[in-house]
Amino acid sequence: MTTCYLDSSALSKRYVEETGTPWLRGILAPAAGNAVVTARITMVELHSALACRLREGSVDAQACLIAVQAFNQHCATEYRFVELDLNVVGLARDLLDRHPLRAYDAVQLASALRVNRALQAVRLPPLLFLSADDRLNTAATHEGLATDSPNSHL
Repeated sequence: MTTCYLDSSALSKRYVEETGTPWLRGILAPAAGNAVVTARITMVELHSALACRLREGSVDAQACLIAVQAFNQHCATEYRFVELDLNVVGLARDLLDRHPLRAYDAVQLASALRVNRALQAVRLPPLLFLSADDRLNTAATHEGLATDSPNSHL
């Protein structure tokens, strides 16, 4: 079993068909046995991404509704969340000093680093950080995380 940390750019591929969707769905399949962790703010970010796609017309209303319902169900049953607390905020601020990240990306990376440290503290394997954002993956790699991008998998 691998602990996979997914930011919203990776997780959205589960709900909207695009490059990397089949690969990501394989990672998230129950048979794969992977644990899925993300930041609580992903709930807002993913909803924002779906609403934006609906407004732009790249998904229709029915597909958007199905995606939102599936995401809400997965949030309740499959995903583990890192809450935004002062430790995550402090680490995110430090990351912004070291890397050219957007604010929410810094929160995502800080959340992943927090989970990774907790795993290492109990001698579990490190997590795998998944993002479709190259800049965020570069920062995660510099911070010592193993990374992968769904965009690298057709």
